[in-house]
Amino acid sequence: MVRVKICGITNYQDADMAVQLGADALGFVFAPSPRRISPEKAREIICAIPPFVKTVGVFVNERPDTVRRIIRFCGLDLIQFHGDESPEVCGEFMPHAIKAFRVREGSVLESIIPYHGKTKAVLFDTYSGERRGGTGKTFDWDLAVMGKRVGIPIILSGGLTPANIESAVLTVNPFAVDVNSGIEERPGKKDHLLMEELMEKIQKVNGGGLPND
Repeated sequence: MVRVKICGITNYQDADMAVQLGADALGFVFAPSPRRISPEKAREIICAIPPFVKTVGVFVNERPDTVRRIIRFCGLDLIQFHGDESPEVCGEFMPHAIKAFRVREGSVLESIIPYHGKTKAVLFDTYSGERRGGTGKTFDWDLAVMGKRVGIPIILSGGLTPANIESAVLTVNPFAVDVNSGIEERPGKKDHLLMEELMEKIQKVNGGGLPND
């Protein structure tokens, strides 16, 4: 079964709809981004959503003490490091760390190996020289399939939409998918109809009994 993280949450209405539709996790971006949210607003949303939905804080090259402060203040369950964080830094936050890698070519797969045991999962996103995430573009999913050989759970991201989510899941069979710009009206505001369509298609694939590797 493929899990779903809806990232770039900036308001309660979007968070509530994601939860109602069955999202497993919500992502809150604390790094510079059109979807950036303040710790105060994130805490307000997190306090209002029901239990058993994971909350994930997204950080880029942030000071560890600042990350810890925001974790405590907001009550975050997991941390997604989307910068140049080392295996040692990720290891400090285990068992709550996820490490993102921006994929451009196969060489990125070698850089994953030192993170074995230092992160709960690795997230594959599309490489961009302009931004760390939310590009709306896909990458060669065969590289994600190859990345599964490292033995760390894979979260697939990068340009996922209702139009391509079934193909993405069937091609990669990741542990989870991370969706952001592909279900937005504009940066920071989700399109609830697109969100519903995406979740319906994922539920359809999950209903087929596709096991994770």
